[in-house]
Amino acid sequence: MNPDSRTASARRIDASGIGLAAGGKPVEQSLYEIRQTIHPRAVHGWFAAWRWTLVWATQLVFYGLAWLPWNDRQAVLFDLAQRKFYIFGLVFWPQDFIYLTALLVISALCLFLFTAVAGRLWCGYACPQTVYTEIFLWIEGRIEGDRNRRMKLDKGPLTARKFGLKAAKHLAWGAIALWTGFTFVGYFTPIRELLVEAGALSLGPWETFWTFFYGFATYGNAGWMREQVCKHMCPYARFQSAMFDRDTLVIAYDAERGEPRGSRSKGADPGALGLGSCVDCGICVQVCPTGIDIRNGLQYECIGCAACIDGCDQVMEKVGYPKGLIRYSTTRAVEEHLAPRAMLARILRPRVLIYTAILWTVIAAAVASLWLRVPLKVDVIRDRAAISREVPGGFVENVYRLQIMNTTEKDRRFRAHVEGLSPAFIEGANGFALEATSTSMVTVKVRSKLGELPAGTHKMRFVVEAEDDAHVVVSEKSVFIVR
Repeated sequence: MNPDSRTASARRIDASGIGLAAGGKPVEQSLYEIRQTIHPRAVHGWFAAWRWTLVWATQLVFYGLAWLPWNDRQAVLFDLAQRKFYIFGLVFWPQDFIYLTALLVISALCLFLFTAVAGRLWCGYACPQTVYTEIFLWIEGRIEGDRNRRMKLDKGPLTARKFGLKAAKHLAWGAIALWTGFTFVGYFTPIRELLVEAGALSLGPWETFWTFFYGFATYGNAGWMREQVCKHMCPYARFQSAMFDRDTLVIAYDAERGEPRGSRSKGADPGALGLGSCVDCGICVQVCPTGIDIRNGLQYECIGCAACIDGCDQVMEKVGYPKGLIRYSTTRAVEEHLAPRAMLARILRPRVLIYTAILWTVIAAAVASLWLRVPLKVDVIRDRAAISREVPGGFVENVYRLQIMNTTEKDRRFRAHVEGLSPAFIEGANGFALEATSTSMVTVKVRSKLGELPAGTHKMRFVVEAEDDAHVVVSEKSVFIVR
């Protein structure tokens, strides 16, 4: 007799935790559950349409944006080698790291806000794991057939037909994954140049590595691991409960209406049969991409895709019952039988209002900073080899190096002068020409008449401005030393 086929009553656990059969014979037990392949059933409905709308929208942006031209260059390009980051008409430098910080803060606040309002909206509709799993499942369905056919194919022996179908599926998966990796690298190396290099089989080592690495990650996560990424690898599944409360919209099963569940003929009166509205068809489980039964309550594995809502509504429509046995609702609304208007009114609670206020404050500050951003950066570095010296003509001189960065995409000339220290002036030429999106280190000599300033340190400012636009001006503090 196979030990695994014994009933639970025929086993016991001794004090050491070892599984024992009824006769005291040790029984081998696995500490890990063997993963069962999940074959989600295709579903149609309002939420499925929204999910596919987000699939199309996100992928059109991801795959298309890399090919969009802008000012004779790629519209979005993160040029790590040159340390320049192009986003449409904006050019960012490493010194603009604050904007990346603002973007991350905005993203985190959006996650907090959306989760507090309606649960895992990001996971269910726009997360790359969800999006690519949806795409890969669609390919699998087109090649291998519907859920029942896929399950039958997996259980059957390896025939030429099965090998051909599996090979075609994995080739299609691999092609999409590889193109995804190629597109990802195309945001760091101009994608048109990358395509030419790939066609000539002359990709650099880093481009090759990241194309295959990102492609392999896409292929493995969306094709093989699927729900395991959401259940075990993604930390959001674990801490989401800290962001929920009784007024968060979640996917809920109305147990009071649905129980006791049971099968019945179409059009039968559940009250006369002593049954609830749930016909125990199992459709909600079959369509779930993570394989959970939502009728057991909200679980951390639920990614909020709402496939079970679409599936259940279709069944309710067929048997002639009202829809909404599984629906978006809140814990409070289900328990207290709140009307939809009363439920939605509780969404605007203090935490949601606080998240919203902070989010819009950060967004407004970031937009205002970008709007007022001066496309010129200046760093002043004192020449430590010649702090202060007397020069012919009766002058005292300090030497500085100005690092001037032209962050615009056109050539410009700049001029510099000093303020806040009189009498002091820049000796020699004070005009500098810089090419578009370039930086230059310029040496300048600041002089003052000997005896005009007492010995010590004197504050002053370097002012650098564009000759063609008086609004492009930067002032940087420095000091003038007299010995």
